[in-house]
Amino acid sequence: MTGIATFRTTVLDCPDPIELARFYSQLLGWPVESEDDPTWVVVTEGGAPRRLAFQLAEDYQPPDWPNPDKPQQLHIDVTVDDLDLAEDQVLKIGAHKHEHQPSEDDTFRVFLDPAGHPFCLCVDVD
Repeated sequence: MTGIATFRTTVLDCPDPIELARFYSQLLGWPVESEDDPTWVVVTEGGAPRRLAFQLAEDYQPPDWPNPDKPQQLHIDVTVDDLDLAEDQVLKIGAHKHEHQPSEDDTFRVFLDPAGHPFCLCVDVD
């Protein structure tokens, strides 16, 4: 099926695009394209669709998930081979483990990036 458009980029609002781009660069192993414009920074593994952008939002307020008054609106799932090792690594680069961990069988763990966006480390169970 042919769509109307081709997916290009997921963009996350944040208070410091350079800091958040560096975090995701370390998490995903994708290089930061450029830090010349501090209001818009991209990490990519060769272009769309493997591309994340970070946009300055001076009034950015992080979500307070699972509180419905400030829902997450979006989160990122990444697959890892070893949850314990990956948890240790993401904590070292600036993530915070969320207090709410809804996985009943420990197939994923919820973290917050430095700007407060939720993301999950997941094991491949397919």
